[in-house]
Amino acid sequence: MRRLAGIATLALLTLTAACGGGGGAQEPAEGPVTITMWTRAATQAQSERLVEAYNKSHKNQVKLTVIPTDNYQPRIAAAAGAKQLPDLFAADVIFVPNYTSQGLYLDVTDRIATLPYKDSLAPSHMRLGTLDGRQYTLPHTLDLSVWFWNKDLYEKAGLDPEQGPKTLKELAEHATAIDEKLGKDGKVHGTFFGGNCGGCYVFTFWPSVWAAGGQVMDEQGTTSLNDQKAMTDVFAIWRGLYDKGVTGPTAKEEQGPTWTGFFPKGEIGVMPMPSTTLGLMPADMKIGVAPIAGPDGGESTFVGGDSVGVSATTKNADAAWEFLSWTVSDEAQVEVMAKNKDVLARTDLAENKYSAEDPRVVLINSLVAKGQTPYALRFGQTYNDPQGPWLRLAREAVFGDAAKVGELNAQITKSLQQ
Repeated sequence: MRRLAGIATLALLTLTAACGGGGGAQEPAEGPVTITMWTRAATQAQSERLVEAYNKSHKNQVKLTVIPTDNYQPRIAAAAGAKQLPDLFAADVIFVPNYTSQGLYLDVTDRIATLPYKDSLAPSHMRLGTLDGRQYTLPHTLDLSVWFWNKDLYEKAGLDPEQGPKTLKELAEHATAIDEKLGKDGKVHGTFFGGNCGGCYVFTFWPSVWAAGGQVMDEQGTTSLNDQKAMTDVFAIWRGLYDKGVTGPTAKEEQGPTWTGFFPKGEIGVMPMPSTTLGLMPADMKIGVAPIAGPDGGESTFVGGDSVGVSATTKNADAAWEFLSWTVSDEAQVEVMAKNKDVLARTDLAENKYSAEDPRVVLINSLVAKGQTPYALRFGQTYNDPQGPWLRLAREAVFGDAAKVGELNAQITKSLQQ
């Protein structure tokens, strides 16, 4: 995930879910089948690589359509209402519960049960694609939140370049040291974050809560716990960094589009970043990668990215499943995803011949089993919407009146329960 973009509220749909574990009973197609697939632009590169590799090696073919990320939810809603969904469509994993609850995906529980590696599929993605004990999606692409540190800046600041932070308090110490020793010219800053971006907060701050053993919502995604000590302790550390000027001058206004753009320029000492940006960094840049930790330790990550499923209205369920199951096979995961340093959808393949070349990639892959993806049917309206209650709470906690957190937390709960 580059970021969890603000998404328009999905209209209520009346599509009826297909019943049964296998679903999609149909007459066998004569000859090769061309199936249609939609994906959002945020995961275009990975989707195109998978489709290209599949089409080269299979008689059935996949026709991929890439839709601008900000237009994706409305396009899905319109197509679902007209019963014109493609055979397959991917979606930001956060919004998959909306789609499963409205019957847009085919029940593939029995098909998944035949996969020998079913228990190794990314657990957070599988959880959000499950409804009432039935399974509807597979992991498509994964993007994890991790800490990056600039080894050259660490060395110049007198820090050990081979030892990144192991606690959030230690990150604050490292960032402060870098800012004090190297930030006099205003070009280098200790750390950075998206201070006016709801999705950036959840992607980079919540893992510290999980690492500390806390939670941000109840299991049903209907009650906010963002006024609890685990969350307020994390806010307090980041507030201290901002108050001391360690975060750089634009953190408060950063709305998301450019929050990952400063680290590759060598301007930031240590900061939370999407794992997918590792392969986009300058080749000569010395970068360390560490799990996101709580104030005093632990480790976790926000498991973002996309899931993909067969649409409930497809007439090509068997052909669609052939492609879908192939995308999580050893061949696709290793020779397509791992070869390009993408995070794998299977925990049993975390260490493979490509990741072995870079210990940072092995570490990122290992976090898939340790991270979380929060569940809430009203996630977008509550946490991603720039006008939603979460962004107001986060900004008060970091920049404003922290005493308002309790009142604003109640508004988050109200939003989740609407």
